[in-house]
Amino acid sequence: MRFSRQTLSVEEAMSKLLAKLLTGRTEQVQIEEAYGRILASDLCATYDLPHFDRSPLDGFAVRAADTVGASVDHPITLTVLETVAAGQVPTRELKKGYATRIMTGAMMPAGADAVIMFEQTYNPAEEADTVRLKREMKPGENVSRRGEEMAAGTIIAKAGERINAGTLASLATFGYSQVEVFCKPRVGLISTGSELLEIDQPLAPGKIRNSNTVMLTALIAEAGGIPVSFSRLPDDLSVAKTKINECLQGVDLVISSGGVSVGDFDVIAALVDEPEVELLFNRIAIRPGSPTTAMIMEGKPFIALSGNPGACFLGFELFARTAIRRISGEAHVVQQVIKARLGVDYTKPCPYPRYLRGKLLEKDGVLHAIPDFNEKAGNLGTLKDSECFMIIPAGGSGQKAGELVDVLTHTAPTWRREG
Repeated sequence: MRFSRQTLSVEEAMSKLLAKLLTGRTEQVQIEEAYGRILASDLCATYDLPHFDRSPLDGFAVRAADTVGASVDHPITLTVLETVAAGQVPTRELKKGYATRIMTGAMMPAGADAVIMFEQTYNPAEEADTVRLKREMKPGENVSRRGEEMAAGTIIAKAGERINAGTLASLATFGYSQVEVFCKPRVGLISTGSELLEIDQPLAPGKIRNSNTVMLTALIAEAGGIPVSFSRLPDDLSVAKTKINECLQGVDLVISSGGVSVGDFDVIAALVDEPEVELLFNRIAIRPGSPTTAMIMEGKPFIALSGNPGACFLGFELFARTAIRRISGEAHVVQQVIKARLGVDYTKPCPYPRYLRGKLLEKDGVLHAIPDFNEKAGNLGTLKDSECFMIIPAGGSGQKAGELVDVLTHTAPTWRREG
C-alpha cells in the first residue's frame, strides 16, 4: 500500500473523510462566552417581535381617517393628547380629531393606525397643544405591527450555525442567557522527522527548525479546535504506534506533519499497512501535497500532512480544517470556491490540479488572482502574504492570463483595489 497508492480526487477523498466524522459533545455556555461557537440545537423566537405595535420614527400617531385631504396648502389641525417616549405606555386612546406625539420605538396608542413624521408637520420642534399636518396618511403607514419582524416560534438560529455578533443580538433579544453549543474538539498535533529542531535550538548541519507545529497550532485554533501538542514521533514504527495510541486517548482528532511519503524513515506511510488501521486515502490528485493521508485509528480520525510547509498548509486547508469544522458541529464545512481572472499566464504542465498560493486584486471592477510563483512546496517565505489558492487544472496547457479560474480563499480576503 505504501508504494502502490490509489489516487483520489479532492472531492473523493473529502467524501471518504466526511463519512467517518461525527459531531462531538455539547455543553451549555453563557451568552457572553458563545461568540464563535457552533449552535447544537435550533433556537426559536420566544415571543412576537415586536411584541406590540410601535412607531419606527419620531412623529405623531394619528387616525388615518383624520388626515384625509391634508396638504402643505391645506393643513389639517389635530389636538395633541400626550407625548409617549420609547419604553412608555400610552395612557389615552385616540379618538376623532386627536393625535399623540410619539418617539421612535414607542408603543402605539389605541385607536391610532398611522404615524406622520415630524418633518411633515408645521413647527415640529414645538410641544404645542395642536399639530398641523402637511399630508394625508394611509392606514398602517409608518407603523411596525406586532410580530411583523418575527412571529413567536420562528427559528432564529439553526443548529450547526456559527454564532456571530448578529446571532448574539437575536439571542439577547429573546432572553437566551445560556445556549447549547458543541464542545470545541481537542486536536492532537504530532510532528515526525529526526531532522527537526525546536525553535530555541541552534541550527546544525542537516537540521531545520520545526515551523509546521507552530503554524498548525495557530490554524487549529483558528478553525475552532483546541490544539494539544505531543512530542515528536520516533522513526521506529512500533514505538510510534504506541505513542500515537496514547495520544488518541485524550483527543477527538490527530493531525501530524511529515513522514507521509515513501522514504525509508517515513513512519506514517508505513503505519497505514498495520491491520488495525483503516486507511481512507494516502494519495490525492493535487500539487503540492499529494501524499496527504487520512486513516481511522482507535475509532478516531488521523490526518497526516506533508512535512513541506506549503504542502502542509494546503493539506490543512483542504482536509484538516474541514474535519475540525465537522467535529465542531458546523453544518456547512466544505469551503466554497469563487471565480477570478488569472492575473498572469501559468502554463507549467502538471499531472494533477495545482493549487497556487497568491493574492487577490480588484481592478476596474474585476477580481484577479495573482500567484506568488513560490511553487516549491518547501518554500514558506510567502505564506504570511497568501490569502487564496488558484486551482490550475491538470494537463500541459495550464491557463492564460485573463481566463477564469477557481479560487479557494483561506483567510478573510483583504485585496487591494486598482482602477
